[in-house]
Amino acid sequence: MDVGPGRGNSRSTLSQINVTPLVDVMLVLLIIFMVTAPMMEQGVDVNLPEVESAQSLTATKEPLVITVQKNGKISIGRTEIDSVAKLTPVLQQILKDKPENEKDVFLEADRDVPYGKVVPVMAAIKKAGVAKLGMVSQEPKP
Repeated sequence: MDVGPGRGNSRSTLSQINVTPLVDVMLVLLIIFMVTAPMMEQGVDVNLPEVESAQSLTATKEPLVITVQKNGKISIGRTEIDSVAKLTPVLQQILKDKPENEKDVFLEADRDVPYGKVVPVMAAIKKAGVAKLGMVSQEPKP
């Protein structure tokens, strides 16, 4: 079996790397990431109130987001908390190693949640030693 260009009885091997399988694998990975990236959205789906504001607040670090859903469930990020009473100890545990200037929390409450259910959550957040508590809203759609 002769491989490569050769004359007569001299044998030589072809020393080139076949990159076609590598390209195939990379294209499959690219497609997988393109399909799964929109599903990696963080947070819980909440119908936020619409408010016009002069200036929106920005966070320098990744903010800690607490969500109160329409059905009254409370969650930190995607982790659900059983009750308002358990919120303070969980927050204290999360914030214990953070410096004082990074103890900022954003509160997302669904527009249909009664005010009486949001205020105890705000009190529990403040009781945990949060420096700044921000309420999240969205701009009205034109």
